[in-house]
Amino acid sequence: MTVFHFFNCAILTFGPHAVYYSATPLSEYDTLGTCIKAALVYLGTALVKLVCLATFLKVSENESFDPYQELLKALIGFVDVAGLYFALTQLTHRNISQNHKFQAVGLGWAFADSVLHRLAPLWVGARGLEFTWDYILQGLEANANLVLSISLAALGSLMWLRKNKPKTLIPIIYLCAGIVATMPSITSYLRRGLGWHLPKVVGFELFTSLVMAFISWQLFAACQRPSA
Repeated sequence: MTVFHFFNCAILTFGPHAVYYSATPLSEYDTLGTCIKAALVYLGTALVKLVCLATFLKVSENESFDPYQELLKALIGFVDVAGLYFALTQLTHRNISQNHKFQAVGLGWAFADSVLHRLAPLWVGARGLEFTWDYILQGLEANANLVLSISLAALGSLMWLRKNKPKTLIPIIYLCAGIVATMPSITSYLRRGLGWHLPKVVGFELFTSLVMAFISWQLFAACQRPSA
């Protein structure tokens, strides 16, 4: 029963990444290499963030919300934006369209994040004798992170790869990218500052991911229309 629970949680956490790759044109255009490169860039970015967090943040003895520490975390979190910039603009890709490139980068980015932050807790905790909803909620959180990562990659492609975008949309693109990039700090405030429990936080992340995905899709579609 515990192994069954582990496999259910693992499929919920990592299955949507495989489904997204196989159900979209990404598999037809063989963008697996781009996904792997983006995942490796994420691992390097995570190492840089870990060094920065260990250098500039102090270890807190309680779970109270510290605005100064959270602001530093938010600033360090923008290292992810730099990593996405490198993945989108500096890596060599196959001859694929901008539409497929940002999806492949976002997918590889989200998968590496799930493996790095959720595989070990699943392996250790989900096989326990006592059933808990925490790992199912972590799987749902991984799904929200997948949508947010692809949305951020889409916004990044508009910022850095598309030159002829409407000027009226530029502030909206940067604002949405800033919101998505600071989502870890926002959820940290909800948990530690407002005392939200995990189910409520995950529900907020799922709702926010859908909203940002819709906005990103609309912005991407608007920027692809020929200018009058």
